[in-house]
Amino acid sequence: MPDVEELKQFVTVHAGTQNIPPSRYLPLLERIRTDEDGAPGSWTAEWSREAERWAGEGDLLRASRHYAMARFPYPDGPARQEALRRCVSTFDEWRRANTAIERHAVDTGAGTVHCLTTPLRPGGRRPVLLVMGGIVTVKEQWAPILLQAGRLGMHGVVAEMPGVGENTTRYGADSWRQITAVLDSIGQYLDVSETYLVALSFSGHMALRCATTDERIRGIVTSGAPVSDFFTDAGWQARLPRITVDTLTHLTGMKEAALFAQLPAWRLDEPLLDALDIPVHYLASRRDEIIPAADPALLRRHLRRFHLMEHDDVHGSPNHVLESRLWVVLSLLRMRRARAAQRAVLGLLLGAARAGSHLRRAPR
Repeated sequence: MPDVEELKQFVTVHAGTQNIPPSRYLPLLERIRTDEDGAPGSWTAEWSREAERWAGEGDLLRASRHYAMARFPYPDGPARQEALRRCVSTFDEWRRANTAIERHAVDTGAGTVHCLTTPLRPGGRRPVLLVMGGIVTVKEQWAPILLQAGRLGMHGVVAEMPGVGENTTRYGADSWRQITAVLDSIGQYLDVSETYLVALSFSGHMALRCATTDERIRGIVTSGAPVSDFFTDAGWQARLPRITVDTLTHLTGMKEAALFAQLPAWRLDEPLLDALDIPVHYLASRRDEIIPAADPALLRRHLRRFHLMEHDDVHGSPNHVLESRLWVVLSLLRMRRARAAQRAVLGLLLGAARAGSHLRRAPR
């Protein structure tokens, strides 16, 4: 059972990325007193009650987002499992009524990766954008990005990490092969020879490893991705938030001691990184309590085409959501060498957002 106060601490960035404002979620958090499975005043019950209210008002997308928060960080009992089911079904009802987003299943041999995609039609020639969240975020959270992919001149696919949401595969050292399996599957319909990944947190590690063998990956945008020291530094691991450790043991199916004994084999070593010749744009949080600063520093030393963006924030940069969104899009445009006018406009917007952020935090 997760600690309620730690859940409240880590909810900020996930609520922000789903456009749930503090004025909405702070009163909800005040009502939460326990994480007892489905009990009144529990994490899952309060978020689900708010989801039901939005569904009753006909706002299915907002309802799905609240169900996603109700199952956060992972289903550990019937209440969270039901919240996940409702998250998926409510989102599906919304997408069928309002969008051309499709579902696509990929059989990896070790399980099934359920994806959300822009229409898969034979002969598609646009570049492909593959989006993956981290260890606690379901694909429905990121799926609205698919509505923007067309404006970027790209086909879009959103997948989940192993063990997250509807992904039935087990998270392990070889999970990066899932990305290749997804590209092979959608390659039946689309030209995947020019694929860009937005892979956040732990999926960023998968993306970097996969890119060392899969030449179809032409660029990676990531945020707070573990690389080396996260997997090898026992002192750092001892200070990890409980929610991170519990989620990793859940996704891997390992006991904590066995997990930490195996993690050193997951590190990306210097020869692998030295051979990686694609643009990698990395968003780092200077006060990240999950990913050590040594990991982006290692990438800076060894990647040939590395671009670093830093926020003075904790993991996920919850106080810089708008800036991070603009930076992701601008990074994709730069990788693809999009028109200078597009890049200039986004660069100005990003500069304004950063200035506004500094002003809000400036002493008065």
